[in-house]
Amino acid sequence: MSFKVAFIGAGSIGFTRGLLRDLLTVPEFNNIEIAFCDINQHNLDMVTELCQRDIRENGLDIQIQPTTDRREALKDAKYVLCTIRVGGLEAFATDVDIPLKYGVDQCVGDTLCAGGIMYGQRGIAEMLEICKDIREQSAPDVLLLNYSNPMAMLTWACNKYGGVRTIGLCHGVQHGHHQIAEVYGLKKSEVDIVCAGINHQTWYIQASHKGRDLTGDLLEAFEKHPEYSRTEKVRIDMLRRFGYYSTESNGHLSEYVPWYRKRPEEINDWIDLGSWINGETGGYLRVCTEGRNWFETDFPNWLKDEPMQYIAEKRGEEHGSYIIEGLETGRVYRGHFNTVNDGVISNLPDDAIIEAPGYVDRNGISMPHVGDLPLGPAAVCNVSISVQRLAVEAAVRGDDKLLRQAFMMDPLVGAVCNPKEIWQMVDEMLVAQAQWLPQYDEAIKAAEARLAAGNLLSTKAYEGAARLKVKTVEEMQQDRDAANKNAGESDKGKDREKVQQ
Repeated sequence: MSFKVAFIGAGSIGFTRGLLRDLLTVPEFNNIEIAFCDINQHNLDMVTELCQRDIRENGLDIQIQPTTDRREALKDAKYVLCTIRVGGLEAFATDVDIPLKYGVDQCVGDTLCAGGIMYGQRGIAEMLEICKDIREQSAPDVLLLNYSNPMAMLTWACNKYGGVRTIGLCHGVQHGHHQIAEVYGLKKSEVDIVCAGINHQTWYIQASHKGRDLTGDLLEAFEKHPEYSRTEKVRIDMLRRFGYYSTESNGHLSEYVPWYRKRPEEINDWIDLGSWINGETGGYLRVCTEGRNWFETDFPNWLKDEPMQYIAEKRGEEHGSYIIEGLETGRVYRGHFNTVNDGVISNLPDDAIIEAPGYVDRNGISMPHVGDLPLGPAAVCNVSISVQRLAVEAAVRGDDKLLRQAFMMDPLVGAVCNPKEIWQMVDEMLVAQAQWLPQYDEAIKAAEARLAAGNLLSTKAYEGAARLKVKTVEEMQQDRDAANKNAGESDKGKDREKVQQ
């Protein structure tokens, strides 16, 4: 069995390496073609060297095709795995730092809120270029598997405007599944779930063990858990008030809704600084920065470590390899996928990108009908979907009025800022990110003129309610295991510098 898989944005050492291991664990895939593409030659060289070593040590005769030429990588590809971060850490920093001047305190800023909306503007412009190359270069039945954030916005744009069938993939459902099993003292395999909603706001609407419903007692189980009662306060409060547990981490969830991060003096009541993902201000930016610096320093040691083993016991839980396995071998796989709704969840809009259970086999990807979400969770999702729709259309059209409306409709931005503040914040972000926003040339010129004219609203030098400093390489070297773990957490949203057109 032979076909080609192209990795676009392959310079994320840990994430790309793990996805490749998962794929090559499938026995039938021992002679497939692999292409790695990244615009950063140095990162591409590192990941290729490491993955080629893994392939060799596992006894396979596959030669990775590394290239900075995206069209070359995509030529004849049947599957495309995308993990890009347009603008790299330079743009990411403005996603976090500029909103802070207006009091908008984000933990991550890559899905919704001010940072996620702007991340989407950069990403959609490039994803549509990728789709164009896929249409012209790849196999006629190509499938794009998108891991890049903002997941829903990018997947929405690719399906509606890119002309390429695109499935969005995330591991949030698996993580929460583990948590639900843990609070009941069970193994993940012993708990059956149905999870539905939108990416990062998906709800465990059913959870059962041997036919016994677990959802009714879930609040009490989480409140009694020694760790989660401390680290998942936002998720537990949402469970208390909406009746269902949400997939996304405490810090992520806190920035998607208007209630937990709008007053600086209250933010620390809801978060925990034991891990960035529990709500640290700019936490993901910090670990991404540390991770990039650590890879540069520690990469020679990665080559000295034991190679990854391509065996079933070491295979990860990311959906991508299982989808490809199901389509190619006919083995049935059940997962949760991001697709165009088209009635799967009946009280969310048909055009939205929803996350829901799906099945894969040789016949394709099937999304069973879920029906209505409970009214409260559906209401939360519908607010976010309105923001996503505005942001997608803004990015495709280069329409800064729609962009500003997306900011206004965003739950946290709207809870913190008035309209004049939002208008000025958007001006600042457009100007700061101009090099990655070719569709906004005219709007950026107008924004520059307004900012240069003066008479600006006052802003504040605000570091956020819970910001930690970036560790130096020397500090990270004191605990290499912790540094590697931290770098692994940052690696999916890999550093992608200025896009080459």
